[in-house]
Amino acid sequence: MNSSEPTEKLQKVLARAGLGSRRTIETWIQEGRIKVNQEVAELGRRVSERDQIELDGRKISMHALAPAAQQVICYHKPVGEVCTRDDPEGRATVFKRLPKLTHSRWVAVGRLDVNTSGLLLLTTDGELANRLMHPSYQLEREYAVRVLGQVDEAMIQRLLEGVVLEDGEAKFERILDAGGQGANHWYHVVLQEGRKREVRRLWESQGLQVSRLIRIRYGAVTLPRGLREGHQQALTPAELAPLYQSVGLTPPSEATPAAATSRTPRQLSSPSKPRSESPRGRKTQNTRRFRR
Repeated sequence: MNSSEPTEKLQKVLARAGLGSRRTIETWIQEGRIKVNQEVAELGRRVSERDQIELDGRKISMHALAPAAQQVICYHKPVGEVCTRDDPEGRATVFKRLPKLTHSRWVAVGRLDVNTSGLLLLTTDGELANRLMHPSYQLEREYAVRVLGQVDEAMIQRLLEGVVLEDGEAKFERILDAGGQGANHWYHVVLQEGRKREVRRLWESQGLQVSRLIRIRYGAVTLPRGLREGHQQALTPAELAPLYQSVGLTPPSEATPAAATSRTPRQLSSPSKPRSESPRGRKTQNTRRFRR
C-alpha cells in the first residue's frame, strides 16, 4: 500500500456500504470472516481504494465501498407496500419506487408493516442507518393512531407506565388525544423502540383495536406536509444536520439530492389533516395530553 494514499478503517468502509454496524463488522474481523488482499484482516486494518476486500469469500465491489455524497430521503409509504427488497408473495415493495442509484444502495431505517403507512427514512449511509435504529440512542417514533373502542384514563395510565407483552415490557412515552368521535377517534403516541407491531400490540393489550396507523415522525424528521403517499423527498443539508447529530455523527458538508424527488416544500412539519379522517396536523378543541 502506498503510504501517500488516503486510507480508512476497514469497519468504517464496510459500515458505510450498509453491510452492518461498525461493532458487527469488528466481530466479523475477529472471527476471520474478512480478508484484505487475500489475507485475513485484523482489527485496526486500514484500506484504500486499491485494496481487494472479501467477506466470507465473496468479493465486495469497490463501487459499493467508494465514498459518495450521502443522501437521506423521506418516503411516504402507503398501506399495501412492504419494506423488503423482494417479497416472495409478490407484493409491492417500497424500493421499486425509489430513485435509482449507481454506486450505492438505499438502506431502510427500520420498517413499517404492510398495514402501516407514513414516514419511512431511507439513506445511502449505512452507519447512519444502523445508529438511527440502535436502541441505545432512544430516538422517538411518533404515530397517529385511530383506535376503535372506548379509551379511559386507567388504560392511558397503564400504557404510560408499561404493560407486559409476549416479548417483554413496553410502554408509550407520551399519549396525545388528537380528537375525533366514534370510529374516527385519533391519538398521537410516542415511543422509543421499534419492536414488531409494538404500537398495535400495546393498544390490543387494553382490549382495543387499531384501525389505522401512520408514522408521522422518526427522531428529528417529521413527515413533510403535502408529501403524497408513494412519493419521496430528499432532505437538504440543513435538515440532515440534526439527524446526524442526534446519533453522534458529523453531518456531511454537502448532500446530493436524490435523482427524483417530489416538488413539495422541503419544510419538515406536521402533515396536514385529511378532511375526512385524521386530525394529524393540528390540535382540536378536544385535545388532551396524557403524561405520567
